[in-house]
Amino acid sequence: MADWIIILGICGIYLAITLVMGIIPGRKVSNSAAGYVAGDRSMNVFILYFVLGASIFSSFASFGGPGWAYSRGAAAFYIIAYGALGMVPFYFFGPKARKLGAKHGFVTQAELLQDRYNSKLLSALLAVLTVVVLIPYLTLQMKGAGLVLNTISEGTIPEWLGAGIAYGVVLVYVFFSGVMGVGWTNTFQGIFMLIIAWFLGIYLPEKMYGGIGPMFEELIASDFGDALTAPGLTSSGAAWDWWGFSSAVLISAIGFSMWPHFFMKAFAAKSDRTIKLTVVLYPTFQIFLVPILIIGFAAVLAFPNVTPADSILPHVLLQMDLPVILIGLVCAGTLAASMSSGDAIVHAAASVAVRDGLSKSPSLANWMKAEGNERTLIRILVIVISLIAYYFAVFSETDIVSLLLGAYGGIAQMFPLVFAMFYWPRANGKGALAGLIGGIVVTLFFLYNPEFKPLPMHEGIYGLIVNLALLIGISLTTEPEDRERIERYTEL
Repeated sequence: MADWIIILGICGIYLAITLVMGIIPGRKVSNSAAGYVAGDRSMNVFILYFVLGASIFSSFASFGGPGWAYSRGAAAFYIIAYGALGMVPFYFFGPKARKLGAKHGFVTQAELLQDRYNSKLLSALLAVLTVVVLIPYLTLQMKGAGLVLNTISEGTIPEWLGAGIAYGVVLVYVFFSGVMGVGWTNTFQGIFMLIIAWFLGIYLPEKMYGGIGPMFEELIASDFGDALTAPGLTSSGAAWDWWGFSSAVLISAIGFSMWPHFFMKAFAAKSDRTIKLTVVLYPTFQIFLVPILIIGFAAVLAFPNVTPADSILPHVLLQMDLPVILIGLVCAGTLAASMSSGDAIVHAAASVAVRDGLSKSPSLANWMKAEGNERTLIRILVIVISLIAYYFAVFSETDIVSLLLGAYGGIAQMFPLVFAMFYWPRANGKGALAGLIGGIVVTLFFLYNPEFKPLPMHEGIYGLIVNLALLIGISLTTEPEDRERIERYTEL
């Protein structure tokens, strides 16, 4: 029997276990939309820790991380830098959002912002923004899953089919179980990929170079040595400048807790203490990135000129003389990394699209009042959004980290609105709406016209500058919101 068949069989067993673990928890929550979207607000620290960890570090880490270390050197350190900063705002925003959600029935980020700024138009715009930025993120996960199954099958399974198999499983358990299916599978997947990452990060340098120290000594002495000096290289191999590196860190840190599939978990948390303790413990999950980058560095001298760089991890596994069962477990771990974000993303995108977008339609709003109809519509959107992302996964050639960086620019535009919601009483709906629209327009302009940037910074930074200027300027020159409404948020 060919080795790839055994490896594929192990991945198949993993997918079957994940499917079962994803379906069973859905039976323990209510049949309401709140049960499907927020798990009846019952997540404990253990589950929340792995949900937040696994939902952020996914294909981006398992493929993009080693790929950047392999091809761009020290540029990959930006991943560790922003992760160390990005969770801090959630320590302050998360408990406030949880309290308001429990009191007023909110289960999405946009519902919170709509109530504070008294603007249904803002809610609808946020619904559109959420779906638009989450689809590239979901596409990223699907591309990662397809890459794994294509590589381990030695090309027998094309990437489009590999992505379809893995995300067929995701679609089933998200459809039936909602956020609780996401929670329990993320816990299983998170533990699994942490073990695999640390094993590979220690084992590969030891086997190939005699240890991590000797590995870096050889890299420094090679032509790749200059790439190990921050800020590393660009995708073209030229030296990356500090403007680009630092702005990538900043925009990613600002956008980190603004991702709807991340922020929404505040509404699922059991208590304020659950959120705060999870934030305090979260840096331990960040350590997961250290062995991930080491894997990429280990491959530089041993396997030169591998393209695309995002495929370096499965390429190394198949070229090394490793036991076939071990390779199968590692490949299952990389699938876990992809799926652990994808399930949370598609669940969040569908939930927001219905709760904050379609529910604003008068005809649908009346229909959704009937028991179970809202949950049914969210489930339908889970299928639709999955199919759209799958289309882009099959036909898009953009590399994994570039997809994520592009999406971060848009999602970071929510940060000024969330901050002002809790900490600036003078902020109003007109200012919030103008700031969000202005920030998105500027971000998109510089994304597609980078030659017009005054400085080589991430386009999302320019968007934030315009966003803040409009939010502050228009809020100060127009009528404030109702005092009672404002005090619900600023006096928590």
